[in-house]
Amino acid sequence: MKKSEVPQDKSALEYFTREVCYVKNEDGHYDTELSTGWEAKKVALDEAWKEIKQRTFDAREKIKRGESSPILFFMEEKLMDFTVLASYTGIWKFRIKRHLKPGVFQKLNDSVLKRYADAFEVSVNELKNFKA
Repeated sequence: MKKSEVPQDKSALEYFTREVCYVKNEDGHYDTELSTGWEAKKVALDEAWKEIKQRTFDAREKIKRGESSPILFFMEEKLMDFTVLASYTGIWKFRIKRHLKPGVFQKLNDSVLKRYADAFEVSVNELKNFKA
């Protein structure tokens, strides 16, 4: 691919990251050029973000219905799974799963909530008083 042929299609990540592509320069030697992406990647990213928005919406609904604690919403919003959250908080995965139960969550002390709040980059107050 020549430098002038490097795709520069707009995507959700265009202002955050660029990809390095190897291209041939005018002398026929390989060089690097930055790309904002191409259409196929844009479509895939857009679909992924739609799914993430749906998952956060579903988490809110579960919290409203009393089926889950705010931990679920923040896990979805921050794109964390149990393993990632466990590594950030130092809390075992089975305990995190237990803390998703609203009754158990209500009984958590502030030191445990602080660990979650730090991982989610919110205050303990925001975590405790989350409005779905």
